[in-house]
Amino acid sequence: MTTRPRKPAPGTPAPGKLALPELAEMKRRGDPIVMITAYDAPSGHLADAAGVDVILVGDSAAMVVLGHDSTVPATMDEMIVLTRAVNRGARRPLVVADMPFGSFQVSDVQALENAIRFVKESGADAVKLEGAGPALARVRAVTGAGIPVMGHIGLTPQTATMLGGFKAQGRTAAKAARLYEDALALQDAGCFSIVLEAVPSPVAAAITEALDIPTIGIGAGAACDGQVLVWHDLLGLYEGHAPRFVKQYADLAPAITEAVERYAADVRGGSFPEEQHTYSIPDEELALFEEAVAASLKR
Repeated sequence: MTTRPRKPAPGTPAPGKLALPELAEMKRRGDPIVMITAYDAPSGHLADAAGVDVILVGDSAAMVVLGHDSTVPATMDEMIVLTRAVNRGARRPLVVADMPFGSFQVSDVQALENAIRFVKESGADAVKLEGAGPALARVRAVTGAGIPVMGHIGLTPQTATMLGGFKAQGRTAAKAARLYEDALALQDAGCFSIVLEAVPSPVAAAITEALDIPTIGIGAGAACDGQVLVWHDLLGLYEGHAPRFVKQYADLAPAITEAVERYAADVRGGSFPEEQHTYSIPDEELALFEEAVAASLKR
């Protein structure tokens, strides 16, 4: 019997897994980093097979998987289940677990406890948390315990209400300067990478140039060291409003709907299942079964 090797400590690569320091090397070499969200074992496996570098198990699952109107309702227990599933499917990519709203805001201790849960219970290689300011202390607490942290600034969906809604950030000189300083502060706090979401491309370019760690853009222009898209947006599986930074590479929803409609029609029309879809039983065993049924009916 074969068994899967035990997962090493966070940031320590398993055989064949992308090593965390390789992301910094990719930035140095100018090799673009490919990150995508995923939420289950099949999507983790397919993302791995497609050659992506990093998989983010995003709290966007609250919207695209669980049917909520925002990312806020995602819970730790839900995120742990999803991250564990992705880890079963993915081998080479780094798997980053998104810390959901309420999992790190209260205190450094809470942030560390929940980051430890992600590592111990789901096998995450790293965690991601939104914001700077008070979040800097959280980053220091988590990285101080040896757990890698990815930062996230710009449009931070968990606090979108305070930002005036889901819209671009850093579009004034003062706000752009604040993002620039926040990025440097997150790097100093120990982040290994930072997501820049819905940030004007010149601002993102300046931040990327200033940092030693990689930036991952989503609606932040081509100068970032890498890019990320949401699985369901990329594949045309999400019916909600798509931000302008989304590029849809497939339109799978109509194909899936058509396939399910054909299945339903076959069932209702009696053409499925066919003989090729059924199992047989040897004649002698069938005869014995029929005798047993007949005897049962006589009792």
